[in-house]
Amino acid sequence: MKQDSPESMAGLKPAKIVPVLVPMPAERPYSYAVPEDMKVVPGSIVRVPLGPREVAGIVWDGPGEAVDARKLRAISHVFDCPPVDEAMRRFVDWIASYTLSPPGMVARMILRAPEAFDPEPWVEGLQLTGAEPDRMTDARRRTLEMASDGMAWTRSGLAHAAGVSSTVIDGLKAQGVFETVMIPPRPVVAPPDPEYGRADLVGDQQAAAGTLREKVEADAFSVTLLDGVTGSGKTEVYFEAVAAALEKGKQVLILLPEIALTQAFLERFQDRFGAKPGEWHSDLAPRKRERVWRQVAEGGVRVVAGARSALFLPFNDLGLIVVDEEHDPAYKQEDRVFYNARDMAVVRGHIGSFPVVLASATPSVESRVNSEQGRYARSVLATRFAEAALPDIKAIDMRRAPPARGGFLSPSLIGQMQKTLERGEQSLLFLNRRGYAPLTLCRVCGHRFQCPSCSAWLVEHRFRGQLVCHHCGHNEKRPEACPECGTLDHLAACGPGVERIAEEVVGHFPDARTIVLSSDMLGGVKRLRLELEAIAKGEADIVIGTQLVAKGHNFPNMTLVGVVDADLGLANGDPRAAERTFQLLSQVTGRAGRTGKKSLGLLQTYQPGHPVMQAIVSGDAEAFYDREIVERERGGLPPFGRLAGIIVSADTRPEAEGHARQLRRAAPDATDIHVLGPAEAPLALVAGRHRFRLLVQGERRSDMQSFIRAMLAAGPKVRGSIRVQVDIDPQSFL
Repeated sequence: MKQDSPESMAGLKPAKIVPVLVPMPAERPYSYAVPEDMKVVPGSIVRVPLGPREVAGIVWDGPGEAVDARKLRAISHVFDCPPVDEAMRRFVDWIASYTLSPPGMVARMILRAPEAFDPEPWVEGLQLTGAEPDRMTDARRRTLEMASDGMAWTRSGLAHAAGVSSTVIDGLKAQGVFETVMIPPRPVVAPPDPEYGRADLVGDQQAAAGTLREKVEADAFSVTLLDGVTGSGKTEVYFEAVAAALEKGKQVLILLPEIALTQAFLERFQDRFGAKPGEWHSDLAPRKRERVWRQVAEGGVRVVAGARSALFLPFNDLGLIVVDEEHDPAYKQEDRVFYNARDMAVVRGHIGSFPVVLASATPSVESRVNSEQGRYARSVLATRFAEAALPDIKAIDMRRAPPARGGFLSPSLIGQMQKTLERGEQSLLFLNRRGYAPLTLCRVCGHRFQCPSCSAWLVEHRFRGQLVCHHCGHNEKRPEACPECGTLDHLAACGPGVERIAEEVVGHFPDARTIVLSSDMLGGVKRLRLELEAIAKGEADIVIGTQLVAKGHNFPNMTLVGVVDADLGLANGDPRAAERTFQLLSQVTGRAGRTGKKSLGLLQTYQPGHPVMQAIVSGDAEAFYDREIVERERGGLPPFGRLAGIIVSADTRPEAEGHARQLRRAAPDATDIHVLGPAEAPLALVAGRHRFRLLVQGERRSDMQSFIRAMLAAGPKVRGSIRVQVDIDPQSFL
């Protein structure tokens, strides 16, 4: 990058020029001079001047620009940190090219723990010298016994372990009983032991585990789809692949879709390997994140369990990636860099030449097709662990068994809940809708409460007494009177959310212990984890929850699952609507009967004849996949065709629409790629920004990226408030 103002380079005598990728939306690395007393290599993390400030960057591959080094600004500092390896640098370039994102914004995801770039400081500790104190007391005896193992202790740690005050330690040190030593940083987690708690696998489990071990031992790229019904022991099976990778001295990444799942998973991992894995997700304290990042880079952390961003940790020697619940939409990031962590995990494995395991009870259509076409291997677990029976699934036709006036639960479902309570077992009611009601209106004038910044209704949260927008976060107190006509006490809640279902449940079962689980509950992730633990221990009779209850939880005493509105996910134009609904309903009904008790799943539906309902009730998942794959192929939809979304947004509607129309006219001629739109997005206004969408559809082998690059280059310049976002392989069509 050229200087904006002259600066003296006297005494620096730069020896060479290198490209440095900085965390900003630049299309290429900038060139910097390397002072002659500084050594850098591709992958070195450095600090460089950028405008009026200094930022961290990564020395990139290739020569710097052919510019006089005296005209360039110099790298100011090289961090004492392992370089980002070649595989990760290639991965960054690949993602940037595939997603049409600036490479600096991809690199930014690696550089998210700046305090970790320098080594953790060693701490001062104490160690026995062999000298004896002048007199012995009980406190001194306990201290010497605790320290007799010859290990170094911190002052406070030894005092706490021996149950003495710090003055006792200080006195012994003053007499020469202890000497000062420096202790290296404590590992963030203990090393896992592959032999610690091997599970007794049988039948399909044993065969699948053997297949995964062979893939790891082959030391080459492969993708295996681990397709097993809920409760079939998929986790224990892929733990064997983890053990095989650890035995080879490799690091392992296990991706999970939800932070809420992490705690239960960590305990299962510890039971198998004698130690917890390193965690990586947005809920970690900053200091913990920095320590995990550093010890992953140095190779000290052998296994990481984390959310999608863990894919960008700078692993020292990564040898296996497991993507649990691979079908989950939470793996798609739709901010700044739009990427699907499942697909990028496969790319990372290909670049690093190591195996990838995709695990799910309801695999994505894309993964099923890849396995059928031979791109992925597939291991099937057709039965539950210990031969536990799958729940019986039945549909309740709400046209024939409607709820009571003002209610949302069918008498059939209420009756089964009563029987479950009498047996001392647990029920789960599932409704994928947060809050009390999705819409509030005035009975007198018809006024509807809408977000002032989004084209969305405000959701009533009665527990908090608020009306909330789930898109931009706007919230306001629920008024007593209509703001339009001023009428008191005539505001009506329309439709149910989980809070309203809880209210109805309490009316039917006032003595039952009821818990509501939702991602926006007060107390956040910590409270959510405590509630999940309480349910698993049998400390609740009835659970009402949103989609987070569908994912990976093991509730031993849960024998009834009722889906309040099974049709909810089918009521939109999303081409994946049927697949998503099938996956969600299969996962949530799979929470029942996991320990072998007879169990039941009930689907409240107005469309009992819909193919999704038929597939779930019959238990014939293969029929559903066969039908869905034929439909996708007929429509040229993924994975048989390619899609990309282009979202144009601006402060005003005419600006957004005008830019989108000009962009559409700039599309190059192509016989295998078509541009649809622009059309106003279903969510036409979000956070005060007006949105228009273009949908680009092409054949499977179409060069979608080159087409869109040409379209953007020939299109209008992005000016003012206009923003253009490209989403390759979109998951959301809002």
